[in-house]
Amino acid sequence: MSEKLTQHDIRRYNWFIWKIVIGGFFIGVIIIALTAFGVFGPLPSFRDLENPKSNQASDVLSSDKQILGKYFVQNRSNVTYNQISPNVIHALIATEDNRFYAHSGIDFGRSFTILFYNLIGKQQGGSTITQQLALNLFSERSHNKFTRLRQKLQEWVIAVRLERNYTKEEILTMYLNTVDFGAYNTFGISSAAATYFNTTPADLTADQAALLIGMVNGPGLYSPIRHPDNAISRRNFVLRRMTEEGYLSEGQSQEAKMKPLGLDFHPIDHKDGLATYFRSVLKKEVQKVLVDQDLRKSDGTPYDLDRDGLKIYTTLNYTMQQYAEEAQKEYMKQLQVQFNQHWRGRSLWKAIPDFKLLLDQGLKRSDRYRALKAQNKSDEEIREDFNTPASMNLFTWHGNIDTLMKPIDSIVYCKMLLRNAMMSMDPKTGYIKAWVGGINFEHFKYDQVKTGTRQVGSTAKPFTYAVAIDNGFSPCMQINNVPDTIYGYGKPWCPGSAPSETVPGYITLRKAMARSQNWVTAHVMKEVKPEPVAQLIKKMGITSDVPAYPTICLGTFNASVYDMTGAYSVFANEGLWTEPTYLLRIEDKNGNLLYDHKARVVQAMNPETAYVMTYMLKGVVDEGTGWRLRSKYGLKNPIGGKTGTTQNNSDGWFIGVTPQLVTGVWTGCEDRAIHFRSTNLGEGANSALPVFALYMKKVYADKNLGIRTNIDFAMPPRGINITLDCGAYNQQQQGTAEVENKLGF
Repeated sequence: MSEKLTQHDIRRYNWFIWKIVIGGFFIGVIIIALTAFGVFGPLPSFRDLENPKSNQASDVLSSDKQILGKYFVQNRSNVTYNQISPNVIHALIATEDNRFYAHSGIDFGRSFTILFYNLIGKQQGGSTITQQLALNLFSERSHNKFTRLRQKLQEWVIAVRLERNYTKEEILTMYLNTVDFGAYNTFGISSAAATYFNTTPADLTADQAALLIGMVNGPGLYSPIRHPDNAISRRNFVLRRMTEEGYLSEGQSQEAKMKPLGLDFHPIDHKDGLATYFRSVLKKEVQKVLVDQDLRKSDGTPYDLDRDGLKIYTTLNYTMQQYAEEAQKEYMKQLQVQFNQHWRGRSLWKAIPDFKLLLDQGLKRSDRYRALKAQNKSDEEIREDFNTPASMNLFTWHGNIDTLMKPIDSIVYCKMLLRNAMMSMDPKTGYIKAWVGGINFEHFKYDQVKTGTRQVGSTAKPFTYAVAIDNGFSPCMQINNVPDTIYGYGKPWCPGSAPSETVPGYITLRKAMARSQNWVTAHVMKEVKPEPVAQLIKKMGITSDVPAYPTICLGTFNASVYDMTGAYSVFANEGLWTEPTYLLRIEDKNGNLLYDHKARVVQAMNPETAYVMTYMLKGVVDEGTGWRLRSKYGLKNPIGGKTGTTQNNSDGWFIGVTPQLVTGVWTGCEDRAIHFRSTNLGEGANSALPVFALYMKKVYADKNLGIRTNIDFAMPPRGINITLDCGAYNQQQQGTAEVENKLGF
């Protein structure tokens, strides 16, 4: 039988216990103090707390303030407290931290009740919202127990500092802007609302808010895409917690629980959305601006386009971009069928010189080849791999398809796909309204609007005629359409002219350009000389090499759709070349202006010449190679333009000119050696003009765009001295001849 404890023993034991408790308390205080002083690792400074580091997506905005796309490491866009539905706030507090407004960052009382809450079914996490924010902003959760303990102490310190420096509303907003919502790198409530419900945070209903907040503690486990049953169960739990905390009535909660998930899933990816080629080019341009202008944040570090939430304002019109992409898809789907039928049953190896060389080039440019090379595979092993059937994902105009085929055959397939690019701009301001750089950015990332150049063919002819007009030639001047050889520039040169396309006899300059006559164009070049033509082409914004040789009158030089469209805008803008502009300004995430673009303007030709050239270009549509715009597509308003077809039909062009829009379209295969074998199919009038026509029909039909059909090109304020009435011109010429005869000339 043990001895009875005396009162002295009890006091001694109590004091011992109190010493342990007090000692433990002081040790805890010392550990927290050491944590606060950074002994266990650096903590964010006050400036860091004022400017928390969270990767925020940069937005690319259209001229009508719609988001064309984003650049991001994490798909995150910040919103303010007032832009968040109360349903989201209530769901978050009810589920994650129901005493949020009562504590100062750490809820010690809550820590002792976690077990009790879990026992009665009210599941509660161990960290307050402020502590979770600290973890989201400044560290990554460690799976090592000791490291996690150190992180927990740091979170406490950071949480207290956050509470001292921010209001409760600001903390909730920062938390909701940083939390991970799973699919496609979606961070923040704004991106989550757009991705899962195609809406804004302000418009989230109670059931939608409950679904998203339910994902916070397990975006994978509670994903409505991968685990819809789990997502519904978790959503209903959040709705129950909202009811228990008084944010919803029982009836509202039951009604919300009965709803289906109701997803409107719009995952945001770099390869998705509108203007993918444009955004790729724009990204390089913005990065160059940030470096060239040495733009830096307040802490002295350079801006990061993928992380710093910049706002990039562009000239593209969201609706017109949609119409441009729709027009391309609608016609190129038909043209590819024509192309496939045209080549059906013919051997590419026999019909196309050096086709094997083209395949070898395609093979060595492929991602698959580079990956195999990186694995130190020999050429024999690589060729064996390319001749072994494998799972392939291919682009078609009816959607991507998964199939089993030899990789080398997939290269042949891609080589035989027609490519297309177009750009549309306002000739007065230089603002680019639509930019379609290719047929599918996911599969073919090379931009063909600005990055790529192709031979321009007959779209170069107006440059030669413009020099002639500037030198006093009249559109009514008649020239015999016969061969005319040019000497003095190396080998004597005279172009060919297909008999079926040649207009015999004397024809006017306007008709010669309208019907794209090579011999008359060469005669005009012989008169005006190549040097002034080359100089004019450069003044009109062509940045590629244009040698001063007679052949440039037929477009033997290369140029981009971007440059050619900009050049044609001179005709519609009274002779002024206004730099084609797509980047307007860059702002930081707080709306502060970082960069403002100023476009260059050059007087490329006099207004009278420009106006006469619009009259010449209208002839192409009214009586020349662009006649389909009138007869087939029903466009009756004032339109000028020029078709272009290069040698062997390798490239098809059409550049359309109206008073408010100038639009350039190019079509061809990746390799110039692969093309339509007949001009009837390969000419620009068939391969490029229809894309322009379909685009303009959509634009004109949308009255909200303000692109009108009832306006014509403006006459220069001082009028013109060149006679456009060919009847009057002929009388003038006859009168002049009679006077010369009388004077003995």
